[in-house]
Amino acid sequence: MSSTPRHQAISDITNRVPIPDRAPHRPLSEIWACDVFDLRAMEEHLSKSAFKAMKNTVHTGAKLDAATADVVAAAMKDWALAKGVKFFSHIFYPMTNITAEKHDGFIVTTPEGNAITEFTGSLLMKGEPDGSSFPNGSLRMTAAARGYTAWDPTSPVYIMHTANGATLMIPSVFMSWTGEALDKKIPLLRSNAALDTAGRRVLSLLGETDIAPISASCGAEQEYFLVDARFARARPDLLLAGRTLFGAPPAKGQEFDDHYFGAIPSRVQVYMQAVEDKLYRLGIPAKTHHNEVAPGQFEIAPYFEGANVAADHQQLMMTIMKATALEHGFVCLLHEKPFAGVNGSGKHVNWSVGNATQGNLLDPGRTPHQNVHFLLFCGAVIRGVHLFGPLLRAVIASASNDHRLGANEAPPAIMSVYLGDQLETIFNDIRDGKTSVSTEGGVMDLGLPQIAPFERDPGDRNRTSPFAFTGNRFEFRAVGSSQSVSGPLVAMNTILADSLSWVADKLEAQLGAGKNTAEAVALVLKELVSAHGSVVFGGNGYSEEWHHTAVAERGLANLPTSADALPALNDPAVVALFQRNSVLSPVELKSRYDVYAEQYILSIGVEAKLVVELAKTVIYPAAMAYAGTLSASLSQAASLGVTFDATVLQAVARDTNALTAAVAALEAAIAKHDFASTEAHMRYCAGPLREGMDRVRAHADALETLVADEHWPLPKYRELLFIK
Repeated sequence: MSSTPRHQAISDITNRVPIPDRAPHRPLSEIWACDVFDLRAMEEHLSKSAFKAMKNTVHTGAKLDAATADVVAAAMKDWALAKGVKFFSHIFYPMTNITAEKHDGFIVTTPEGNAITEFTGSLLMKGEPDGSSFPNGSLRMTAAARGYTAWDPTSPVYIMHTANGATLMIPSVFMSWTGEALDKKIPLLRSNAALDTAGRRVLSLLGETDIAPISASCGAEQEYFLVDARFARARPDLLLAGRTLFGAPPAKGQEFDDHYFGAIPSRVQVYMQAVEDKLYRLGIPAKTHHNEVAPGQFEIAPYFEGANVAADHQQLMMTIMKATALEHGFVCLLHEKPFAGVNGSGKHVNWSVGNATQGNLLDPGRTPHQNVHFLLFCGAVIRGVHLFGPLLRAVIASASNDHRLGANEAPPAIMSVYLGDQLETIFNDIRDGKTSVSTEGGVMDLGLPQIAPFERDPGDRNRTSPFAFTGNRFEFRAVGSSQSVSGPLVAMNTILADSLSWVADKLEAQLGAGKNTAEAVALVLKELVSAHGSVVFGGNGYSEEWHHTAVAERGLANLPTSADALPALNDPAVVALFQRNSVLSPVELKSRYDVYAEQYILSIGVEAKLVVELAKTVIYPAAMAYAGTLSASLSQAASLGVTFDATVLQAVARDTNALTAAVAALEAAIAKHDFASTEAHMRYCAGPLREGMDRVRAHADALETLVADEHWPLPKYRELLFIK
């Protein structure tokens, strides 16, 4: 066998010693949240008064006084030291889709030269990282760099274990010295507050008096790929771009539909269990894992949690998945499209709204046509998506997600709402002034005595919809697998809060005009559905017919690339939306546009340069070496009077020459820098630059199918996807 790194990796993987299941198999009750300073731990370690204050803060968001913070900090320190922790860190979420942390020791030296430990309320509540060293959209600069982190007591502190020790992690917000939000948590907390205010107002107008705080809940289904680390190390594109920039399709892909829900490979099963053990220790309720559609693709999904904690846990989950993969000889790929020709990965964000007194406000119950809470809140969602569909497209925009959206594997870039037959009929009846009833799902009875009949849902499930109602929640299916859920949650919370405020205004007007509650609700719902029902669609979102109908007849936006979508953040209507709901100021929103646009441009620029480098230094030499071998063999045969067909050599020469020309054209495209605006630069990256990359890839992939296997240096798709 050839001695290329690729072939050596195949040999090593084939001869590897399996990693045994190292899980301790302790009962879940023993390990659950054992590394979390949650309310259970607080009750054990705090005084009654301090615990009562903390419990009130966690449940209602009430402010914590400095004296109580000192008590909490001392208890946290003692708890952490007993678990072998020596450092603490304010962990926060800048506008990079990743986490940030700076570790400080508990150690303090005395004048006598002794070392003691100290952790005060002020250290717990505030930190001071450099605000200018993170993407900030010009909110901070080197000459005005001060930033602050501040403890978010509504998200539990935890201990993060690594091979190098343990650290007490303190979930925090991140802001500038002038008070602007530099992170993803502050807007999320603000959007939850806006949702609470607007939701309470609507419920109060409906006659409710005991109204607990209203908040969003989230459960995000995380898709990902696993590849052997030895293959990944031999693929510079996977290491630097997170996806394969070259690769011919294998003879077998996902066409047999035999991977989805198939038996999980034993090595992957061991990895999954190791991940879940770590998640359980951190109080993260991982609920489900399974094979996904593409070979080498998998999914993990947690149980629902409050949106703020769910967002923190989702970031932590991605960190743990990647770190644990390396421990097991894998690389965990969270890129939305690491492999061409097979399904990409998403993060389906299941989102609901409710409280402790009225329950889940997006649960239709058994008679949704009579459920006023549900109809108004669901109607408000419909209105929000209709008015601010481009915003929803913008908050899922990224260079990586562009590869996934709009293909027949993921929702289209057109934002529409799927309700299911039952609810769509009810809302249509409301619009048309008809008396409505709730159709029953009926009973599913197979007529087999050993299979018990069960209740059938009243509506089907539409996997082509980007924003689908799935029984008691909405599922935002267009979110990318590598993205933070905070941005989508902020957008969904804010558009719902804004629409609930509109509903409350309309209800107040109708009630003030003498209508009773039932009449007022009916009139408001009729107006809402008549104006915004066109965003509801139950058909095939993949079809060309829908793409035409959505734009030409319903006036919905089709924004296929991030270059098309991100400018929605500058739309005056979107700016006003965030401002009137006190979620983002105009300057904070502008900073996010600047950061996301820059990341988009930089991401594609890095990929383009990597395409050039690999084409020149890896693929071209392999093709030339094989061409030389073929030529020598043909010449030697001819000298012996034997003639062989030179078609393969000619094809290699043709594609090698075409590759060289395409690389030269791409280099010229990369060198272009004169753009009239950021938007123009993004469009150039989405268009000519990516098209140039595609042309180089087409010739490189053709060469992969021609060059002898022993000469091809890059691990192929069949190895990356199928060898585990």
